[in-house]
Amino acid sequence: MNELFEHTSIKRAYFTLALPVVLSMAVTLIYNMVDTFFVAKTGNPDLVAGVSQGAPIFTLMIALGDIFGLGGSSVISRLFGEQRDKLARLVSGYCFYAPIICGVIVTAIMVIFQNPILHLLGASPSTWKYAREYYLVIAWGATFVIFGLSPTNILRTEGLAVQSMIASMVGTGINIVLNPIFIFTCGLGAAGSALATVTSTVIGDILMVYYLRTKSQKLSTSIHETKISWKLQFEIYAIGIPASVTNIMATFAVAMTNRYLIAYGADSVAAMGIAMKANMIINMIMVGFAFGAQPLIGYVYGAKDEQRFNKVVKFDIQVVASLAIILTIILFIFAPHVIRIFMSDPRIVTEGALMLRWLSISTTLAGIILVFTTMFQSMGKATPAFWLSFCRQGLIFGVTISILAKLFGYTGIVAAQAVADCLTFILALIFYWLYRPHFDKNRH
Repeated sequence: MNELFEHTSIKRAYFTLALPVVLSMAVTLIYNMVDTFFVAKTGNPDLVAGVSQGAPIFTLMIALGDIFGLGGSSVISRLFGEQRDKLARLVSGYCFYAPIICGVIVTAIMVIFQNPILHLLGASPSTWKYAREYYLVIAWGATFVIFGLSPTNILRTEGLAVQSMIASMVGTGINIVLNPIFIFTCGLGAAGSALATVTSTVIGDILMVYYLRTKSQKLSTSIHETKISWKLQFEIYAIGIPASVTNIMATFAVAMTNRYLIAYGADSVAAMGIAMKANMIINMIMVGFAFGAQPLIGYVYGAKDEQRFNKVVKFDIQVVASLAIILTIILFIFAPHVIRIFMSDPRIVTEGALMLRWLSISTTLAGIILVFTTMFQSMGKATPAFWLSFCRQGLIFGVTISILAKLFGYTGIVAAQAVADCLTFILALIFYWLYRPHFDKNRH
């Protein structure tokens, strides 16, 4: 492991860690496309809109899982870089069991407060039935969804990115197979989509636990190796919560967008749901590279290797920005064709193409913001990591969509994310200047 993080060329180490994550993201992307395809093939715009309204709750669970997965992996990577392997093992044990407890609590809250939460997500009388069906199945599977994010990320801190990828890909592959069976053959509709997700998540979790127990030499699944200091727990949450805010704010952004768009009809909400899924082509690839590089950034930062640290971050930005530009151009040109894959309704194709172009136009800036955010997370810099996560699809987005919707109506709503990305990018540059690492002053 030390050879990969310390002596392997930056390019090779970067792609060794990042490519398995990207491939895993690519398979997840295919699932999202297939899921949207089969849901759309029901030919029911209310059902498509209902799933779109219920989907943010799944994103919220991923965000909660990221508290332990990303927070824990950030701490573990830095401890490995500092050669404090025994302490890193205890942190991994803590991050194995904490999300299970969290998942049980989430299920209880979601089941008890389902009606107010569905109202908050923007479910209307026409979409309520479908949104609730999707929501309840996801709610009961919360523990498995939240737990899975921990071993997925922690495995990569020991260089086991391929094993993490295999577990994710197997789960996603099973999801793709089960989707049409549950939606159409079993006639479960929106609930079938959610059930396929939960079932495949359980299988993926089992495989990741197997890899942790058989392939890892430095990580733990033992309940007897979970006791860590309050200081280390604080470090996990100080980084994990800002990291999870990215997904929480994504949930907020989708819910806000849907609430504004529902005034223009279920077709507009359905079109945006499809456009957002299509735009995930760029987003998931960027996320794959940015988070794939995170263990390497954390390790070299912990090892106080300034030259290698700077080179890794620079290379990370170059890769993410280059790919984002290429994919943005492709999506911008072929937007109507991409939307038509899912639904052929002329209005939805027209609206969806416009939405997809607006969503994709600023993704290069979003990618660079993501690199800065993951860099701050790897360094243990909670403040800038939090604000970048909170602002792009949260504070700045919320203010932006409110103002633009009032000034420009429909066009303002679909342009809101692009404007928010530009403003957040400026904030990211300011934070980089203020919080850039000074290795001679670091204390660990």
